[in-house]
Amino acid sequence: MTHAKKPDLLRDNDLIYGRLLTVDEPHLVQRYNKAMAAFGLQPTKLTSFQIDRTGFSPEIAEECGDYGYLDPNEVNRRFIILTPSQIDLPVVHTAFSNTSQLMFEFMSRNQRAIDALTIKDVIYGEIEDSVPKVNDIEDLLSINQVEFKVLSAEDVLGKAAELGKLVDRLKQEPDAWRDNAMLERMVDLAKVCGDIRENALVPDQVIFRHTAYWTSHFGGLYVFVDPDMTTVISDPAAPGFRRSRPWQVSYLSINDADKVFRFLAATGRLDLPRASWIEASGYLEHRAEMVVRALIRDAEPNRNLTDVDKVWLQTWILGHADLIASDGNFPFLNAAKREIAQLGHLKIEDVPPRQRFLVVRAKPDHPDAWLTNQLISDFVPQDFVSRYVFNKPGFYKDYDGYSDAWRSHVVDVLKTTYLKDKAAFRARLYGLTD
Repeated sequence: MTHAKKPDLLRDNDLIYGRLLTVDEPHLVQRYNKAMAAFGLQPTKLTSFQIDRTGFSPEIAEECGDYGYLDPNEVNRRFIILTPSQIDLPVVHTAFSNTSQLMFEFMSRNQRAIDALTIKDVIYGEIEDSVPKVNDIEDLLSINQVEFKVLSAEDVLGKAAELGKLVDRLKQEPDAWRDNAMLERMVDLAKVCGDIRENALVPDQVIFRHTAYWTSHFGGLYVFVDPDMTTVISDPAAPGFRRSRPWQVSYLSINDADKVFRFLAATGRLDLPRASWIEASGYLEHRAEMVVRALIRDAEPNRNLTDVDKVWLQTWILGHADLIASDGNFPFLNAAKREIAQLGHLKIEDVPPRQRFLVVRAKPDHPDAWLTNQLISDFVPQDFVSRYVFNKPGFYKDYDGYSDAWRSHVVDVLKTTYLKDKAAFRARLYGLTD
């Protein structure tokens, strides 16, 4: 997946590649280049660049003209760790939505080893699974776990393991202390590794489960895992759709709003529209405003919307009653609000399938909440705020097709709503606590 260089409007406002770590100390640049060389890549000539949690750098991607330089076949993702603080960074470029989670688990489970190793060395390697290349859906489904293959440029890991064996020999063989060559080797190794009885230099856990995720393969594909069934949601044109393991795998077309909705509701992944969360969150008001903004965009693509306020929007709605009525989403949301105020809930079975996605969110305490919100956002493309929060790949694709006027409007709205306080925004609208 190659990205064109994104417009600076997104960069300048930290809406793409925000919160990355700047690498500009010569010894760290040098270590990064050692990892690049180990991957068979050209070292960077940059003296300063930014990296994400996996070590991916947008500046280096631009320099080498390849956004997949750490992701050659969009599978078996490579990583470069210069500092333990990478754990707090986002992941800004990946073919799998769970790369970020896997990386987080690896770094937190092996924190002591990473702390000790990065004092002297760069850690690099790949998140390896059983598949070298993804040709069809079966290849994706065969990935049940991944293993972190971990290396270090100065081979501190290998040397620590060697020193460990020599220490054991010294303890177990009565005459080993007379072996001068061995003792000298131990001194040399200790200069690199330090006292390995104190330093945990070897990662404890390198194998992790690979569960629910979205992947960019085949135009975008979701995999949800339940105890007795795995569900794939994608374009039916994806190679292998409905062919693989029908007794274990259920296939849903991403174009079938009814089936996708029923699946999410039946598996307990949705918060259905009830007064208990709808009224306090302002969710329906948010959706209604997004729907109207999208209609304005379609009707007047070049209008400058910089100072649009609630009064102006109200006037526009009144002046375009026919357009609002033929689209139907705005009147539907108003009616839903009234019904919830009266009954405490909305009779969801009476709602046309596509409109159901306007009035639900992911159940916040479900482990798949983020992934579910991403899928919901595919059915409500008008809500560019939700797209940005949960579905960055979808948002950037939409953004590429926007007019300049609409782009600056989108950036303004994101700055004044979401970016001001992300955690509070996610908690109020989606019930999510990080």
